[in-house]
Amino acid sequence: MESMLCQAKCLADQITGWRRDLHRIPELDLDLPQTAAYVCARLEEMGIPYRISEAHSGIVALIEGRSGPGRTVALRADMDALPIAEKAEIPFASQNGRMHACAHDAHAAMLLGAAELLMRNRACFSGSVKLIFQPGEECSGGAQRMIDEGALENPRVDAVFGQHAGVMATELPGGHFGFYPGAFMASRDSFTIMVRGRGCHGSAPAQGVDPVAVSAYLITALQTLVSREINGTDQAVLTIGSIHGGEVYNIIPDEV
Repeated sequence: MESMLCQAKCLADQITGWRRDLHRIPELDLDLPQTAAYVCARLEEMGIPYRISEAHSGIVALIEGRSGPGRTVALRADMDALPIAEKAEIPFASQNGRMHACAHDAHAAMLLGAAELLMRNRACFSGSVKLIFQPGEECSGGAQRMIDEGALENPRVDAVFGQHAGVMATELPGGHFGFYPGAFMASRDSFTIMVRGRGCHGSAPAQGVDPVAVSAYLITALQTLVSREINGTDQAVLTIGSIHGGEVYNIIPDEV
């Protein structure tokens, strides 16, 4: 029998093609109609039963091994993109003003590749493999929504495996997998701060309260939350990624 490694290598061009197809049609959040339709079409071609959520674009498929009963392992990939315009001049560039800038197109394509490989080799394993294609990874808690809908039940999942393409550790060369015990990637929380002052002309700052200056001090001071409030053995990152205030150079605005 052809080894699974050889089979996997033979699938490389197909997986690349799937990834490029998905790269052309990035969609956001929980509403991924084109992406979900594409994934479902590939699953149907492989003969893999699946169900898609009526509330969002989450897909759960199941591959049953033919060597008898056993445990259930889930493989998970995310599918949503980011609201970023792609500027790369490549044949498979995004066609809709959004972008797969975080490799979710690759994640979904890799899971389709794993599905194809597992279907070909069902006689070699017992138990089941559940395939979870998740929407809303970037902002809307798609994982929790799928769990609430029973993605990890019927059959009950014993372990879940996922992976993320990207440079997570600079010492890890390309073409290699990295593993880390315990928590590895960060949990994301977000916040918005409104700094309200009193606008005035830039030539007479004493007549107002400058929220731009206040914001500059605030952004610097916020970093002491990490340096002085977080235990030295813990890890945290605080990023201010966007700041907006004022419209012209010589007027102090009311708020930032």
